[in-house]
Amino acid sequence: MSVTTKRVGIIGAGIAGLCTAKTFKRFGYQVTVFEKEADVGGVWSASRRYPGLTTQNPRDTYEYSDFPMPSDYPEWPSGEQVQKYLKSYVEHFALTSDIHLNTDVVSADWDEAAGHWNVATKQGQHAGHEVFSFDYLTVCNGIFSIPSIPEYPGAARFIEAGGTVCHTSEFTQLEEARGKNVLVVGYGKSSCDVANATVGISASTTVVARHLIWKIPKKLKNILNFKFLFLTRLGEGLFRYIRLQGFEKFLHGPGKPIRNALLNSVESVVAKQLRLRKIGLHPEKPLETIARSTVSLVTDGYYENLINGRLRMKARVEITELLAGEATLSTGETVPADIVICGTGWHQRVPFFNDELTSKLTDSQGNFRLYRTMVPVDVPRLMFNGYNSSFFSQLNAEVGALWLIELMTNHITLPHPDVMNQSIDERLAWTEARTDGKHSKGTNIIPFSVHQMDELLNEIDLNIGVLKRFTQWLMPVVGPDYKTLMTRLLARHNAPDLAEESFSVSRHATKSSR
Repeated sequence: MSVTTKRVGIIGAGIAGLCTAKTFKRFGYQVTVFEKEADVGGVWSASRRYPGLTTQNPRDTYEYSDFPMPSDYPEWPSGEQVQKYLKSYVEHFALTSDIHLNTDVVSADWDEAAGHWNVATKQGQHAGHEVFSFDYLTVCNGIFSIPSIPEYPGAARFIEAGGTVCHTSEFTQLEEARGKNVLVVGYGKSSCDVANATVGISASTTVVARHLIWKIPKKLKNILNFKFLFLTRLGEGLFRYIRLQGFEKFLHGPGKPIRNALLNSVESVVAKQLRLRKIGLHPEKPLETIARSTVSLVTDGYYENLINGRLRMKARVEITELLAGEATLSTGETVPADIVICGTGWHQRVPFFNDELTSKLTDSQGNFRLYRTMVPVDVPRLMFNGYNSSFFSQLNAEVGALWLIELMTNHITLPHPDVMNQSIDERLAWTEARTDGKHSKGTNIIPFSVHQMDELLNEIDLNIGVLKRFTQWLMPVVGPDYKTLMTRLLARHNAPDLAEESFSVSRHATKSSR
């Protein structure tokens, strides 16, 4: 079978699934994308877009390399704007007919005798199954697809009495909070966004958080955009990677006092700017601990609403029981509650795989064992993309798709399984230690997103130029930095030249397509 007829199934039409489909299709593969929701976008889908949702990244650091966001978008686009952008990406790259919306993947199994993957799908609750066969299967359903909600004592009685318990991704209609007592669990971005959005709508809004984390203002001292500190190579270099190279050896060696002084300075600015001591929300741990999970940006107006009393927050406590119309906290205090909205994370699972296959993909703790976060060991023609929590989701996914092209066309060869397992063991142990176990089942690469891209690009000899990499030490990493990668790889494969207009999309043209 020639490369032009090889079939690839892709599960998920979020950021990773869409650019994977576009890349594979451009290299001659026949792609079919399955998406369980009614629209593309993954976490940005209308079905899971909570009130107040915006990007964590400024616009220019969250756009695909070859498809800029419209110039009239704000610096931090809304969830709805991001979904529209992704929809326009689908239309521009002619992917619409390749995507099956409202389609659940029920099962995916490797047929050893036939040498292909069988994927069973269904549309609608009572529909029958339809089976597709593929030469390759790529999982792009994301690590934020299955909400995790705590099992609170008394939850059944609370719900029977008219209460609601849901995840932030399930709270999509702000009007549901009107006139009600809202209790939000968690202190991450989604929790703060939702809580802040209900102020003025709800009868009361209270946030309950077991742990305090550092929140980073979008602009330090209301002047310097945080992207100049945290979305650069220098920002990554401040945190110790598994292997030190180049200038990082200086930062974590002779230059460590300079590195420490810079982090301490930023910590002092943030604490003072947000008045964390005054409002009792200082994490009481170094700013460096943000490397253990993620950078969580300040929700506009959140701290102002706390200070003026329009929003309440109970720190270092948790819910111990739900009662009719109220919740009991670990302090013994009760707070009114008609709706409990949980920003309590996600389950990392692949529910369409059987137990035998799942055991090959994960360890006893459920951590994903993926070489380069992309491929499992000894599972034929199965690939993952987007299974890495990243500052630059779109760029990591684009680079990942190019790496997979080289793998499928035998331009790179995977190491011996023993070597792959050793690499996976080393990374999981390092990740476990640096995150105190909070690593999304081994899929967290934050804050080392650029390191991940470098490793993949170096392996396929396709990295961006030295000058551009040098510039990224002080300037934010942005999509256009990587826009030549696709054309360079196409040329290497002697593929037909890409029409200039296909990948040189102007912001004006993108806007006009609306």
